[in-house]
This record gives sequence, structure tokens and C-alpha cells, in this order.
Amino acid sequence: MVAGMNAGLPKPSQVVSLQDIPGLRGMIVEADGAVRIAAMTVHAAVAAESRLAGGLAVVREAALQIAHPAIRNMGTLGGSLADADPNADYPCALLAAGADIELAGPRGRRICPVDAFFLGRFTTALAAGEIIVGVKLPPPALEETSTYLKFSRVDGDYATVSVAVRVGWRDGACTAIRIALGSCGGTPIRVPSAERALVGTKLDVAALRIAAGAYVAACDPPSDFRGTADYRRMIIPGLLERAVRNALNADRGIRS
Repeated sequence: MVAGMNAGLPKPSQVVSLQDIPGLRGMIVEADGAVRIAAMTVHAAVAAESRLAGGLAVVREAALQIAHPAIRNMGTLGGSLADADPNADYPCALLAAGADIELAGPRGRRICPVDAFFLGRFTTALAAGEIIVGVKLPPPALEETSTYLKFSRVDGDYATVSVAVRVGWRDGACTAIRIALGSCGGTPIRVPSAERALVGTKLDVAALRIAAGAYVAACDPPSDFRGTADYRRMIIPGLLERAVRNALNADRGIRS
């Protein structure tokens, strides 16, 4: 919003600060292991949060790759989600994480699953008068890892393509997986049928290439100064495979 205002769009008649509202900052781990991050928590705090590990590391890694330190020290989780820029880092990461978005307004509070929150470019399920008050992340399983991988022109830029992965693994086989693409359409993209096909496999090259083909088919990437639609489609298979490999190797500190 602030960047848009600096560019002359939009031009609000009033700007209301949420800075001093109690309870809109910080993170708590609930009894079942679920993690709640308040909406006014800045990106730098999320990026430094060691409790976002295993299946939730994808959110921390996304926060760490947002723009530059000055932006991370000022920008907030809720502000990024409300803006709903499909090129931003959080929407893709939270979709892979399976988050719930907590909303509050004149009619009280409600929960919106992240899969239903992003409706289009800069468009969300927020109703008139509602604000985002927090994000709740499902508790991670013991044998679960995640990662966020971003391909961009230069450090700090929006992604040309990004991939977020949250994967469960037991006895050599995938038990659960969520994969999200960013910067490839009006919203971050999941293909549940492709994810289901990966469950029970060893996430080998052949299985991942089939899944990548499904994601390429599902996306509708733009052509802009960061890359053409065809260029983005060409990036997806290799980046998706690399992201899954990084997620599987996360507990050993290996990155490709």
C-alpha cells in the first residue's frame, strides 16, 4: 500500500495506523504446536524466529527473502497479505504451509483458509470493514520439512518465479506435500491433484517432472520486464524439483 501511494495509486482520503493496537504483534506457540503470528509482526521478526522450523521453516525463509533490511524492519505480515500481490513472498509460502488467516471486523472474528483468501491480483476475501489480525500455522509433524525458493533478477527484487514446499516423509516415502507457485498467475497456485499423486512416492525425478508438468499447465504467468510467460514456464520444472530436494535435505543443512 505504501509503495502504491508513493507511486500515486491508490489515493486514500484517510490512512489509519494499526501500530498501537494491543495484540497485533508477536508470535505464540499453542499447546498443540500450532503457531500464531500477529498481523503487525514485521518481516525481520518472522525471519529471525527460530521456532519456525521443520514444516514451518518455509514462512521464515520467505520472510528472509523479502526485499532488503530496511523493508523487512518496517513491513508487516498482515500488510503483505492484505495487498495480495501475487509476486510477493508470503502468499506463496503461506499457501504451502496451509495457513489460516484470522480476520476481524464489525461482525466479529472469522477464520479464512489461505486457499480461499487470495481471489485475484490485489484482491482478497476481506469484507468491508475487516482487517487481518493474525495468521495461524498448522502444527508441524515430526518428520516434516519445508523450504521457500525464489528465482529473481537481482537480490531483493520480486520473484520471477517462486516455489514453496511443505513435505512429510516417513520410511522413504512422501506422506504429505503442499507445493505453491508464486509470480505465475493472479494468485499463488496449488495443484492438489498433483500433490496427491506424489504421496506414497519417493519424490524421484520422474514423479516430480509429472507434477511440474501439472503446475506448468495450471499457471497463467504474466509477461513483463521480469520475464515472459514462456520464460516463467521454462523455469518452473527445474525450480520445483530443486525446491523439493532442498526441503528433503533441510534437516541436514543441504541446499542446491
